[in-house]
Amino acid sequence: MSDKQYSVLIATLSRHLSAEEQYLYPAVRTAVPDGDRIADRELAEDRELLKLMQDRSRVEELTTAVRRHVEADSGELFPLLNQMVPIEDMIRLGNRVETAQEAAPTRPHLSTPVTPPWNKVVDPLVGMVDKVRDLATARTTYAKDL
Repeated sequence: MSDKQYSVLIATLSRHLSAEEQYLYPAVRTAVPDGDRIADRELAEDRELLKLMQDRSRVEELTTAVRRHVEADSGELFPLLNQMVPIEDMIRLGNRVETAQEAAPTRPHLSTPVTPPWNKVVDPLVGMVDKVRDLATARTTYAKDL
């Protein structure tokens, strides 16, 4: 994997995890029975992903962890939410996640808050700093720019 591809992977995952922490996991906590346990487990797994993302030599471990993450989302979280949440609310949730991803950090930050309301305040600010750093270093952060 090239450095540019790795940068895009890290930026994409960072944005994704931030948006999940801001909107998906709170929705799971509210709408799904035993949602607190599920969201806490997902947050712990996200922390592990962030740690892996900080070490370029662990790309294979990261790839395996990302696959597990995708399987958990598509195999458990989304089916549960689809059962418990009206379609209109799912559409709103999806829109919020997309918006949050655009403002989210492009690098892993283990010390930022992971639950609302603080992550909704801190992540866009950290994201702005990351985007300035990305611009200053000409770092590629979107697959379309590869």
